[in-house]
Amino acid sequence: MIATDTDAALRRLLEEGRTRAALVDRHHALLWEALEAATQGGKRFRPMLVVATHDALGGSRARAAAEVGAAIELLHTALVIHDDVIDGDHVRRGQPNVSGRFQSYARTAAADPDDVIGYGLTAALLAGDLALAAAVRATATCDAPREVVHRLLDLLDSALHTSAAGELADVRLSMGRDEATLAESLAMEERKTGAYSFALPLQAGAVLADAPAGTTDRLGAAGRMTGTAFQLVDDLVGVFGDPVRSGKSTTNDLRTGKQTPLLVHARSTPEWARIRDYVGRDLTADEQADVRSLLVAAGSRRFVEDLAEQHLADARVVLTDLGVPATLLDDFTTRPPALGDGNGAAA
Repeated sequence: MIATDTDAALRRLLEEGRTRAALVDRHHALLWEALEAATQGGKRFRPMLVVATHDALGGSRARAAAEVGAAIELLHTALVIHDDVIDGDHVRRGQPNVSGRFQSYARTAAADPDDVIGYGLTAALLAGDLALAAAVRATATCDAPREVVHRLLDLLDSALHTSAAGELADVRLSMGRDEATLAESLAMEERKTGAYSFALPLQAGAVLADAPAGTTDRLGAAGRMTGTAFQLVDDLVGVFGDPVRSGKSTTNDLRTGKQTPLLVHARSTPEWARIRDYVGRDLTADEQADVRSLLVAAGSRRFVEDLAEQHLADARVVLTDLGVPATLLDDFTTRPPALGDGNGAAA
């Protein structure tokens, strides 16, 4: 029922956007089609967290919970599209993303190479903006009392500010002028992912259920812990993963020198003298295998796996204490299917 309700709500949002886009021109319609494609393939765990938390806390606003869950999923799509622009990625889950699609359109029109790139980035920025606006509008017009909607919008605004700060910190730390501490790297991880992907859905569900402020605050803390664990695992997939199964590059983080906890820990080990030679440049397949082996030998992979598991364990304690099923977090493990063994082979 949860998936059915939230999927139906998301379809309504996308259909409304498609209708508006069709009234403009065919190029704008293509932009919305690319945005719709960007919503496909995810696990929809953000809407699930909203609805399940609302239900567990005795809420009676099922329709509003589904609508807000769909809005948060669309918010996720917006931030993913913008994140791909920031990282210079043109593929997502093995398929051209928004910028990749529009680069293809520009090539078909025999555009100059610079214009091809510019057209793709322009389309991605605009699609992300449209998704963001649609998410805010859907939250503002959900089937809930005015005071509840105001609280939801405050949560959404706070999540956006926090996520923006985390994304900016990620890029700033990657500039490499200063070596990030583990605390700084973890704070970036929490802000970048935890705020909107976990804290926001859990808190939104609580607000819709008229839960006490203390419950909402504690769910926010649990969400931030879960988000940190999720991002830590994503960092591992970004080095040790199977791109075919994850749809995620296994070279980008090393090439751009992202100061993830994985590399921050490695920097404190004797193996760093060799690992650092692989950071900040493109790698061959053999070099990728070498650096993965070094990160395992340094204990960095195990360190990050253990850190992620501890964050998840702490979050589960909070959820259980509040009467929210900790099973909501069962899908977030430190060894997802897309994560390979120490040599990078798929598990």
